[in-house]
Amino acid sequence: MAELFTPEAFEETGSGPLYLQLHRLIADAIASGRLQPGDSLPSERELAAMTGLSRVTVRKGVAELVASGQLVQKRGSGTFVAPRVEKLEQALSLLTSFTEDMARRGRSVESRWIARGLHAPAPEEVMALGLSIGEMVARLERVRSSDGVPLAIERAALSQTTLPNPATVNDSLYAELESRGLRPVRAVQRISAANLNESDAELLGVPPGVAGLKIERISYLPSGKVVEFTRSLYRGDAYDFAVELKLAPEGERNP
Repeated sequence: MAELFTPEAFEETGSGPLYLQLHRLIADAIASGRLQPGDSLPSERELAAMTGLSRVTVRKGVAELVASGQLVQKRGSGTFVAPRVEKLEQALSLLTSFTEDMARRGRSVESRWIARGLHAPAPEEVMALGLSIGEMVARLERVRSSDGVPLAIERAALSQTTLPNPATVNDSLYAELESRGLRPVRAVQRISAANLNESDAELLGVPPGVAGLKIERISYLPSGKVVEFTRSLYRGDAYDFAVELKLAPEGERNP
């Protein structure tokens, strides 16, 4: 570590601001493997002494890497190289649960429940689910992880008649719905970009403000009745969503 952070690595002119030089030095060391996931960086004071840079310059250079997700800071512990997250590609043409999707990849699935229970519905839940007056809504909120890495926050809402007891859901909501003969057969999804707020970022183990994917799904039974209204947040560094496009039939093309 000492041979990486030396005063000779920094130039006063010609290579940009000193904090950016420090940023590039650490980023290049991570990319080349000189710094490995989980490695601890020297403290701000130690980095300043090793490099000859001011603590303000060190703080700014490190902050840029924390903001981009390459470094993580743990209160009371220090600054560490962030773990590498395998980028997953999810096909948008398949209606699957998180559990089913990870199982197809041969990956483990873990859920950390934040809340599950019956509540008075919010206006958007009444509209999405077509609830009757006085009908309660079952809410399920959890962090979905695979192989120990948190990937998504899932917030699902269903009518009380569909899911009278939310506590019966274990790993897979769709497995529970299938056991009740209420497995959805189609869905409409809307995907938008989002910057994760502090509480959501903490749940996903990333810095606040990093890019995420907000996905809203409304799922339907064969009868056309809405069965599920789910709003999820996915880590932007962990997911790509892919869809296959086909040429429209000749009669439907613009002349």
